[in-house]
Amino acid sequence: MERATPSRRERERQRQRQDVLEVALRLFSEKGVHNVSMHEIAKEAEFAIGTLYKFFRNKEDLYQALILQVSDRFHGALKAVMEEGAEEVETLREYVRVKGELFRNNAAAIRLYFAETRGVKFNAMAGVETEIRRRHRTVLSALGAVFERGMARKRFRKGAAPFHLAVALDSIVNAFLFLWLEDPQAHPYPAEPDTILDILFKGLAAA
Repeated sequence: MERATPSRRERERQRQRQDVLEVALRLFSEKGVHNVSMHEIAKEAEFAIGTLYKFFRNKEDLYQALILQVSDRFHGALKAVMEEGAEEVETLREYVRVKGELFRNNAAAIRLYFAETRGVKFNAMAGVETEIRRRHRTVLSALGAVFERGMARKRFRKGAAPFHLAVALDSIVNAFLFLWLEDPQAHPYPAEPDTILDILFKGLAAA
């Protein structure tokens, strides 16, 4: 069944909501979530304060929506990579490439998320952390299925559990991405996915 095309009013509403989220991200990134009010967001977005409350109950609700939106992008893009049905090694290469691209395109929101998660005074993440972990686990399970399929087709040798291999690869990718977040110039994310994959595939042991 085809999804109905949103009306012009609904499209305008969605555009306004997205404008609010983008302004909020900029202000939160510049000043921290604690130091930004809903009135300031409304002023910067050039909306009446009542318009913001049509979309979000309060600042915590807005922040949660912002973080979940980024999580949606990650989850959707990475799941799509693994559902394309490409050859297993090529799927892993695309996973490494796409995750790096997602980090680069959402760096401000990711930095904000980690900065606020480390804070002890602001807890707007009740329930959101659980949902993010659930989505991450779903992605890891799909990635594990890629390794399992590769083993069945004898492209990978059997040994470690497929899910453990998924965790290992994801952890290596994240380590490179966190270094990039700290200092993009000193630690650029590898342009060639095999730079990361070879750490897992080739290891350090001499023949």
